[in-house]
Amino acid sequence: MGSWFPVASAIANSQEFDPEGKASIIALLEGQKSIKRKGGTMRLGAYPCRLSPGTLAARLYGELEVEERHRHRFEVNNDYRGQLAGAGLVFSGTLPDDSLVEIIELPDHPWFLGCQFHPEFRSKPFAPHPLFVGFVAAARAKHEKTEA
Repeated sequence: MGSWFPVASAIANSQEFDPEGKASIIALLEGQKSIKRKGGTMRLGAYPCRLSPGTLAARLYGELEVEERHRHRFEVNNDYRGQLAGAGLVFSGTLPDDSLVEIIELPDHPWFLGCQFHPEFRSKPFAPHPLFVGFVAAARAKHEKTEA
């Protein structure tokens, strides 16, 4: 499985799909490596997320620290953060100690924001999650611009 991001002489990969792959931009959480019987051992529950000022995420939330719910075993591999940032990826949300990436963005893209958590867990029909509101607004603006 390949990707757009060249790393050294390998192609970016994910340990979720290829556990022995080289250049695993997505890696198993450190705390998951020793777990043999997976069961209910994922990173579960709510965790704080510190947002970088001036990013799309910070604008959408309207604050710089939020709490979001998780259910996963994999993360952005910190070994590649420098290369990813050098290629233009912005880490707009992290754990407060900066140890895990929670939100990524491409600032020159009309809408490129990815999150590690599950915004649908905190969204309601009459109180949608800020990321969903922002995505729908961006899609609508793009449509209106195309129609004009």
